[in-house]
Amino acid sequence: MEESRNPDYKELDNTLVGQAPAMIQIKRNIVRVSKSDVTILISGESGTGKELVARAIHKLSPRADKPFIKVNSAALPTNLLESELFGFEKGAFTGAFQKMPGKFELADSGTILLDEISEIPMPMQAKLLQVLQDNEFSSLGSITDTKTDTRILAATNANLGEMVYEGRFRSDLYYRLNVVSIHMPPLRERKEDIGLLCQHFLKIYAERYGRDHTLTNERIRKQLYQYSWPGNVRELQNFIQGITVLGDREDFYENMGNNGPSGVFLNGRRARRLGSTAASGSVTRRSLKEVCKEAARKAETEAIVDVLFYTHWNRKKAAALLKVSYKALLNKIKEYGIEAQYQESPRKR
Repeated sequence: MEESRNPDYKELDNTLVGQAPAMIQIKRNIVRVSKSDVTILISGESGTGKELVARAIHKLSPRADKPFIKVNSAALPTNLLESELFGFEKGAFTGAFQKMPGKFELADSGTILLDEISEIPMPMQAKLLQVLQDNEFSSLGSITDTKTDTRILAATNANLGEMVYEGRFRSDLYYRLNVVSIHMPPLRERKEDIGLLCQHFLKIYAERYGRDHTLTNERIRKQLYQYSWPGNVRELQNFIQGITVLGDREDFYENMGNNGPSGVFLNGRRARRLGSTAASGSVTRRSLKEVCKEAARKAETEAIVDVLFYTHWNRKKAAALLKVSYKALLNKIKEYGIEAQYQESPRKR
């Protein structure tokens, strides 16, 4: 077989864990496209491993010893994105005391990954199209164009074709980006890889924390395959990290079947707090209004925390999922002391 003759496949097996048919085909495609400079659009839900694919393509390419630069389009305010991508000249704006190179200049001769490409605003899409068409860009405040030799990879968890139809993404840019497409399947569609992924992450975290790297609880092993994993491989990785530290005691994970692994840690903490109150025998009589207020507070806290864990503490995405304003969510987080209470959140690891 092609895989047995090509050493690149062994390298990929260490990077992209999985032997499901879809993953085998993805690895074949990576090996085939990595040697060229073709632009590639990598799609898939959050947590499926799109950045790993991009890094694998770069590592197997002739540009492997050159820079790999990642740009998270969603994390940058619109007014900063242009200077981040293309840099600026001295005096281009107030505070521009010296020339600063952009990501495209830093990635020259290497590879640039435009992550969350769907978040790039329409005006900036036109400038990005120029880079793809002419291999040149103009930094802020410059009157000349700069040539660039950069391999462009783009990643998105959005349906760009649908965004084009709705007029929210330029069709010409979409066709330029989508020369070759690689779609990463969600974990629920390749559950046969869960065992391999668990072994991979258990080994990593067992070495890190000096723990046993076996999952002995049969009930938990079975539930790993029953859970839908909305956070995909990233959620599984975070779960394995937690289970390596805390152990796989069934009493701790008894609610896993209903809430999923990400919620288990929350349930465990809540159970211990409630248990300690009950054990002390401190029962107070309160008004119905007070009881309802506390219940609402607990429900809101749990809903916010669950969504924050799901979005890996991306507050903007969490606010959108909760259908509240970004400011309202920040106020709730502060009011309920959520950030201080959940110190082991993925964002802080």
